[in-house]
Amino acid sequence: MRLPNSAHASRPWRIHELTRDFEVEDVWALPTPGGPDDFPLLVEGFASADPSQSASGAVRALFAIRWKIGELLGWDTEDTGIGSRVSALQDRLPADLREAGTGPAFTGLPFTPLYMLDDEWAAEIANRTMHGVLHLGWVPDGAGGYRGQLAVLVKRNGLLGSAYMAAIRPFRHVLVYPQMLRDIERRWRARTGQTPLPLSS
Repeated sequence: MRLPNSAHASRPWRIHELTRDFEVEDVWALPTPGGPDDFPLLVEGFASADPSQSASGAVRALFAIRWKIGELLGWDTEDTGIGSRVSALQDRLPADLREAGTGPAFTGLPFTPLYMLDDEWAAEIANRTMHGVLHLGWVPDGAGGYRGQLAVLVKRNGLLGSAYMAAIRPFRHVLVYPQMLRDIERRWRARTGQTPLPLSS
């Protein structure tokens, strides 16, 4: 379920200290019910996710098209990324977040983890269009349990970045995120021993 930006902004996340020059692009409640100590399972699931293996053919096709366009137009070359076009947010980390560790590395997406706490994990990505942050939190669900919360923060790179983010917004909200949430729920149920979802859902 999509949430208002205030669902992210109102919580005392440490990521706020690093992203004052970023905008909140999306916030989503994740279908990952669990207990207070289950956050590492969610993080591991995100880090190992690969959109090219999504159950949705539309999502697989969209990501394949995006990577191909990026290759043709030079959006994802080394000189457009972290440490080249933009400074790494890791350089902004206070000492306690540096000492906390980064959590697991990504296997299927070009994100760089920043830090991991008991209820918070963040990673960054940059290319020619934007500098982005993926933030995961572990929040009370109002029924005595917990669930994941995903926020995407973005700093657009000029007119190209603004045009790109506007162009992909409908695809993100109509195709990518709904299917991503279903994939997340399937993986979560498998990791926590819950009844699997039918593949047609």
